[in-house]
Parts: sequence; structure tokens; C-alpha cells
Amino acid sequence: MLATLIRLLGDFDRAEEAVAEAFTAALEQWPRDGVPANPRAWLVSAGRFKAIDAMRRQARFDSSYDTIADHIEHESADPARQADDSVEDDRLRLVFTCCHPALAPDAQVAMTLREVCGLTTEEIASAFLVPAPTLAQRIVRAKAKIRDARIPYEVPAQSELPERLDAVLQVVYLVFNEGYSASTGDSLTRADLSAEAIRLGRLLVELLPEPEATGLLALMLLQDSRRAARTSAAGDIILLDEQDRSLWNRGQIAEGLALARRALGSRRFGPYTLQAAIAAAHAEAANAGATDWGRIVGIYDLLLEVEPSPVVELNRAAAIAMRDGPAAGLALVDAILARGQLGEYQPAHAARADLYRRLGRTGEARESYRRALELTRQEPARRFLERRLAGLPVS
Repeated sequence: MLATLIRLLGDFDRAEEAVAEAFTAALEQWPRDGVPANPRAWLVSAGRFKAIDAMRRQARFDSSYDTIADHIEHESADPARQADDSVEDDRLRLVFTCCHPALAPDAQVAMTLREVCGLTTEEIASAFLVPAPTLAQRIVRAKAKIRDARIPYEVPAQSELPERLDAVLQVVYLVFNEGYSASTGDSLTRADLSAEAIRLGRLLVELLPEPEATGLLALMLLQDSRRAARTSAAGDIILLDEQDRSLWNRGQIAEGLALARRALGSRRFGPYTLQAAIAAAHAEAANAGATDWGRIVGIYDLLLEVEPSPVVELNRAAAIAMRDGPAAGLALVDAILARGQLGEYQPAHAARADLYRRLGRTGEARESYRRALELTRQEPARRFLERRLAGLPVS
């Protein structure tokens, strides 16, 4: 409803007010007159008429509202007739508008969660550790930017699609990552954020079945399939090689594997599909010992070519440590840190600590665990690192 009214009214705030007015009208009329045959179309029409009436009233103080009201009335005649036909297109337009490259990345995420996913300002602020008023202002500024810059409410043209789709996929990926491994707080995961990201991923694949959209959905499903096995009943972290694989969601795995194969078969895939291929290698292993680390390292080699980054290098180093031993992985992690990269990245120091531990280099392991703890803001990760640190032999 909101997505359609944004299209009809051309303004986020006006559309949100229209939604509220429409539901108020429904609460008054439906108990008396009965629920209409097409409730959504009724609500869209009611919201549009309420918005036009409000602008007519405002025109007493500012004549420009009359012009806007006339335009809306004539350009969007009989919205009820087309309301259901265009709903999915409207939702896709809304996703691309919220993720327009003219908006700052943090504003893109906030707008998507608020306007597309329907999370409250307080929920978004809590997820990303900012005060609710700060988050609200971020959204207000983004809406003003969309209005003042006349950012079009549309799916971009084919020629603009690669750049614009990439921005949308990045936002969905960021939302999922925050749900998969929360940056802070008492819980390892935020199932609500993961679910919203997967819902958006399905929408994109349904309406815009590009290989990387398919690959991202595959990645999210395969990663989320392990959620029930990733923590104990007390909320403590269980590492991948220690997880009870009978708890993995086989339905999500089957769907994710099929999507990953489809994306790989297109030969037009990118980093999300390659990450899905890595997740698939873990999903296909009957147990931790059966994991094909050679295959995983090979995929990381491809991923480094497609999207070179120190984080990908770090993940590749961890895979090489599993294939060739901890000394080989440690040399690669040390090389990354020696370049001055990932010095403030907690997983780099946690990985280094674990490799030192496996090599029996207790003093260096202890130092790295302490550095990782300094950078940790999530309680389950803190407890895990503290247990590992306490478990080191006394030197």
C-alpha cells in the first residue's frame, strides 16, 4: 500500500499520512458497511482521496497545493482498478528509490529497513546502535534529498541497472549480515533482520532475476540454514566444525543449492554467487571432516580476482589454514596485518589467536586474544574469546 501511494502521491511523508488516514477510515466504515471485496484497492483509493483533500485544504494558505492536487487527481485516476496489478512493480520501485546512489550508504540501509521492511525507527536504531532521534533525522534527510533532487521513483533503465542493482544488493547484504552476526548486543543473531533481507532477496529474484540477485539469495539461505545450530541453549557460540548438522534447515539448503547452481550456470556471476558457492561447499559436507577445503580455497582465489579485499584475504587464509595447516594460514594473516590492514578488525585478531593456539604458541595466542577482546562489542563473542583465553596453558 505504501509503495503504491508513494507512486501515486510522489512524496514519502504524504504517502505515510495517507496510509494512516486510510486505515482510520477503514476502522470507521468497515464494521458498519462490511469489508470490501478488494480491501487493498479500497485502502489505496481512500488514501489517495484523503491526500487530495488535505492538499485542497492546504491550498488556502499556499496555492501551489492546488496544482499538486490537480496533477495527482488527473495523473492517477482510478488507482483501485490497477492497484493489485502494479503492487510488485511498486515495491521494486520503492527498493530502488531507497537505495539510490545519491543517498549516503547509511541512509540507504535506514530507508530500506523503514520504508520497505516496515521496521520501526526504534528497532533500526537499536540494530545499528544509534539513538532513535539520530536515526530519525537520517531518514528525514534522505527523504528531503529524494524530494529536492527529484530522484525518480522508478526501476532504472537497462543501461543503468548494473550500477543501481549493485547498490540494492549491497544494502540487502548489509541487512542480512547484521542479522546473521549482530555487531553488538546480547545475541549472536537478529532473526528479524535476516528474515527481512531474505524476503527482499526473494522479491528481487522474482521481479528482476539477475544472476547476482539469485546468488545473493542463495548465499543468505545457505548461511541462515545453520542458525539453529550456531548457538547453545545459553546463547554461546558453537563453531562450524562443532555444530550439530541435524539442526541445519534442509529446506533452505536445498533451495539455496538450486539457486547457487542457477547463478553459476549463467556465467555472469559475481562476488555474491561465489560466496554462495563457498557456503554450498559447507552445506554439502556430511560432517566437518568431509569439508572440501581445496575446493573452498579455489573459490576464494576466484573471489579475490572479482572483489579483492583484505577481508576476503583473511577468509582465504583461514581456509588455507584448514587445508595446509595453521602455519600457512598464520603467515597470510600476519602479512595482511603487516600492511596496516584490518588492525581494528576483531575477526583478524581472533583468527590470529586461534592459529597461534593451534601451533602451541601460547604467549602470542594470549596477546592476540586480548587484542580481539578489546575490539569485541558482542556478548556471545566476548564469552567465547574469554573461554578460549582462559583455556590456554599457563606459560
